Amino acid sequence: MRYPYIVHCPRLTVHPLFKNLSTPPMVLEMGKGHPMFEEIKDMDTLEFQLWLDRAMADAGTDWALASYLENREPVLSKYPQMRAEQRWYHLGLDIAVPLDTPLYAPLDGRVVESDYEPGDGNYGGHVLLAHEGPDFETFYSLYGHLNRQSLPRVGTAFKAGECFARIGDFQDNGNWFHHTHLQVMTQKGLDQGWLSKGYCAASDLGEMEQLCPSPLALFTV
Repeated sequence: MRYPYIVHCPRLTVHPLFKNLSTPPMVLEMGKGHPMFEEIKDMDTLEFQLWLDRAMADAGTDWALASYLENREPVLSKYPQMRAEQRWYHLGLDIAVPLDTPLYAPLDGRVVESDYEPGDGNYGGHVLLAHEGPDFETFYSLYGHLNRQSLPRVGTAFKAGECFARIGDFQDNGNWFHHTHLQVMTQKGLDQGWLSKGYCAASDLGEMEQLCPSPLALFTV
């Protein structure tokens, strides 16, 4: 069985990535035309974090979700690494939660990448877990924008539900708002280098289901 159909396997339980998300999330839209772009000068990170905190409080929650495959050209166009390949389409699910919130493994997993990527707009602290088992094809889950002091060692095995990292601050997370970028990769996606790409170009969209499918099946509350 291949991802995402593993959610229908009765022998598997996907555990929550975060605990105590008891309120409905705010849906965070980061595409063209959103009024927040008129309020936040040059998408300054601190200003955006303050705006997000206010918006979540107004919505009666302390967490938010931002979509897979959203076109984020207004946010990303200031980064030369994105402009060069016109990579505007978001390959993960962004889950905004408070700073230092712990992350818990959704399935049994083994750390195959645990590193820090410097530079604004990049992952900062990040972890890649390999998920292997007799009931499904091996696949991988990537978590970006983490506290680099909390990163686990490569080779460490985590049981589903065990804490493996924490949300990072601006200096740790690529100068982004407080969140993690959850991205799923197939073996083919990993082999083709999508570990280093959290966004794709419009020309890549047709093959994303085979490379970096929607992470929604791996995120429960």
